[in-house]
Amino acid sequence: MSEETNNPTNIPPTLSLAALIEALLFVSPSPVTTKQMGHSLGVTPRVVEKNLLILEDNLKTRGIRIQKNRGRFQLTTAPETASLLEKFLNLESTSKLSKAAMEALAIIAYQQPLTRPLIDSIRGVNSDSVIKTLLSKGLIEETGRSEGPGRPILYSTSPEFLQHFGLASLSDLPALSLPYEIDKPAEEYSQQPELPLDTEILKE
Repeated sequence: MSEETNNPTNIPPTLSLAALIEALLFVSPSPVTTKQMGHSLGVTPRVVEKNLLILEDNLKTRGIRIQKNRGRFQLTTAPETASLLEKFLNLESTSKLSKAAMEALAIIAYQQPLTRPLIDSIRGVNSDSVIKTLLSKGLIEETGRSEGPGRPILYSTSPEFLQHFGLASLSDLPALSLPYEIDKPAEEYSQQPELPLDTEILKE
């Protein structure tokens, strides 16, 4: 049987495959892959991908969205509902990231994954404190180790980063023309780009 004709078994005929995928994403406590969903539904990952696009289109006028991060999917609230949800959930305490933290976050967002020494070399200063801040807020996470000397930790943005800034995936980051090349000497990194995102939506 081809992947186009594979169908889930023991499922009421009134439910589409896109609806079943929505149900899986709704109950999943963490982001899932197309392979995981396909295994549960009895279809191939490619079929899941096609129906994720259908679901994504269906959700455009609703209060939830599909979020993708490094090949994993989850449901999240629409960014347009942020202020309403803050009021509903009594989330009144907000804080801004410092300019240094935003600078480091921008570097990680556009160059990930990368190590703290590389972040230091790009910024020209020690980034220990801002890395700790970004980790504590859940905006970045450790995603492995470099093969370089000492095997330093690699950092990438987290799913929470996408949620905070209302992004469906990293591909939705604004296009950015960097004023430097990643392999240039540290002394040439005189001007760093600011992440073109709202910094006033981060919760304590």
